Amino acid sequence: AVRALLQRHSSLRAGFEHEGLGRPVQIIRPAAEPAWHKIDLSLLDEAARQRRVAQILAEDRARRFDLASPPLLRCMLIRLTADQHRLILSSHHLLTDGWSVPILVQELFTLYAHKADAAALPRVTPYRDYLRWLAAQDRAAAVGAWQQALAGLEEATRLAPHDPGRAAVVSEQLPLALSEALTAALTQQARTHGLTLNTLIQAAWAILLGRLTGREDVVFGVTVAGRPPEIAGIETMVGLFINTLPLRIKLPPAKPLLHLLKELQDSQSRLIAHQHLGLAEIQALAGLGELFDTLIVFENYPIDRSSLTTEAGGLRLTRVEGHDAAHYPLSLAAIPGQRLQLRLDYQPDLFDRDTVEAMAGRLIRLLEAAVADPDQPIGRLDILAPEERHK
Repeated sequence: AVRALLQRHSSLRAGFEHEGLGRPVQIIRPAAEPAWHKIDLSLLDEAARQRRVAQILAEDRARRFDLASPPLLRCMLIRLTADQHRLILSSHHLLTDGWSVPILVQELFTLYAHKADAAALPRVTPYRDYLRWLAAQDRAAAVGAWQQALAGLEEATRLAPHDPGRAAVVSEQLPLALSEALTAALTQQARTHGLTLNTLIQAAWAILLGRLTGREDVVFGVTVAGRPPEIAGIETMVGLFINTLPLRIKLPPAKPLLHLLKELQDSQSRLIAHQHLGLAEIQALAGLGELFDTLIVFENYPIDRSSLTTEAGGLRLTRVEGHDAAHYPLSLAAIPGQRLQLRLDYQPDLFDRDTVEAMAGRLIRLLEAAVADPDQPIGRLDILAPEERHK
C-alpha cells in the first residue's frame, strides 16, 4: 500500500540535488523504494514496551534525511501485541504539508482495504495544474502589495539573539489547552464581531511580542495553506503548498483592541491574493534581511474523523498522532476544537522552559482580556500574573 502511494503521488518520489550555481533542483524518480523497518515488542511487558516505543520514536525523529536520496520517506511498523501495531511514517517537510497528511492516511487505509489497488482511489490532480496557476499570477501586483504592507518598517522583530551560523538543535514543546469556557467565549466573541479565531490568536501574539520587545511595530511569521480554490481538486492534492509570510501589526497603545482586530483581519484579507509570493523575495523588498524569528501556525485541516472507526481488511485505526518541528527559535501552533489547543515549540538553547511557560501564561491572559473587554485600549492590557506584578 505504501508503494502504491509513492507511485500515485510524484511529490513523494522527489529528491533534491544541486546543479549550476548551487541551486537546489527537484528530481522526480520514476520509482522509489521506501525504507521499511519492523520491530517486534510483543514479548515485553507494558511498562518496558512503552519505554522502548518512546526511545524508538526519539531516535527516529533525530535521524536526518539525505535530500539527494529519495524517497524522503521512511516507514516503521512496531508490533505491540498479537493484534496491535503502531505504524510510523516519517517524511521531510519538503514532500508534504500538514494538509497532505490526513489525505495520505486516508488513502493508505483505502489501499489497504483494496489490496493496494490504486484504482480504488480517485484521479490525482496533477501538480502542473498548480504550477500553471502560479505562473499566471500578477507578480507585479503582488510585489506592490507587499511593498505597501512593509513600508516604513525599520527593523526586524526578534526575541532571540540573531546568529545565522548557529547549529540547529531539536526543539522542545510546551502543550497547553484552553478551558472549554474560554474557548467558547473566544469563539462567540469572534462570531459576534465577524472575526476569525485565527485573528484573535494573531493579535494576542502581536501584543505579547510588542511587550516583550518594547516595540509598537512588530512582525512575525504566519503559515498559510497556499491552496487556491480556483484549482479544481486542490483540496485533495499531496505536496508542499504552504507558504510562510510576514505579518506586520502596529500597536498604538491608545487603539481599542476591537479596532486592532478588525484592522488586522481587513489587512490580511487584502493580501490573500498575493500570498503566493515567496518569503525570501518579500523579505528582500523590506531590505532588512530576515524579518522575524517567531511563527504562528493555525492548524485547521479538513480531517474526516469518522475514518478512524472504519474497518478495512480487518484493520481499524485507534489513534493518529503527528509530530513536526519548525526551525524558528519560537513558534506557536493553534489547533481548534472544543478546547483550543496551543503548543509552543522552542529551541532549548535559546529559551528555558520557565521562560516559555511564562510566555504561555501571558498569552492566555491576553486572550482572557479580549473576551472580558474588547473595547479597552491595547496599552492597558495586563500581561503579568499577580505575583509578577507584585515583584
